[in-house]
Amino acid sequence: MRLAGKAAIVTGGGGGIGRATALAMAAEGAKVAVVDIDADAATRVADEITAAGGTAIAAPADVSSEADIKAVVAAAVEAFGTVDVVFNNAGIIRRTTVEDISVDEWDRVFAVNVRSIYLMCREVVPIMAAHGGGSIINTGSGWGLKGGGRAVSYCASKGAVVNLTRALAIDHGPQGIRVNSVNPGDVNTDMLRNEASQLHQDAQSFLAEAADRPLGRMGEPSEIAAAVVWLASDDASYVTGSALSVDGGGNA
Repeated sequence: MRLAGKAAIVTGGGGGIGRATALAMAAEGAKVAVVDIDADAATRVADEITAAGGTAIAAPADVSSEADIKAVVAAAVEAFGTVDVVFNNAGIIRRTTVEDISVDEWDRVFAVNVRSIYLMCREVVPIMAAHGGGSIINTGSGWGLKGGGRAVSYCASKGAVVNLTRALAIDHGPQGIRVNSVNPGDVNTDMLRNEASQLHQDAQSFLAEAADRPLGRMGEPSEIAAAVVWLASDDASYVTGSALSVDGGGNA
């Protein structure tokens, strides 16, 4: 029960890595606000947690919306009394080159992947600082640490996430707030399968290529969740400003 008594917000919590992390945090004793643009998906995950004996609320939101983020944080504070942990996980990908992507698509990728973190942190940092600290974990990517093909907006946005994380860690360490990024490689999620569709590639061949890394397989959402729970917990009490790769050795 490494997160016993903690109140957490998980964005993109309706599926994939977000769902796995919301469930893992609840299993470690956290009360969880499950945030997703898909209200039904958020509710299903919150119901899973409560059915297992945990405490959770569903908080449907577009994480790029200032008003929605304010409402999410207010709902979490009303339900749980405070916010101790935030996992800024919501994200989207567009598999294009700079020649192919529209201005609207570029802006949407940055709105969901980067602006959302700014909006969330602006709301939760004062809350965390008021009670002595907290932990913020942001989802970067292996492609936030190095480049990748036909994903120009995604690579740029995830690079921004990694360095935004470092800047937040510097600013708010004195307030007892730790800020880290977790940087997955290819993970067995619907988002990964959607990439194959965007690229007009056979899904099985695409997934086989995703397994081409030292450990010889894709990651599972639960494996990323385990890393996030560790970063959220006091086991990582001296870890801040880090960019933790959880990628089966892909960047190596």
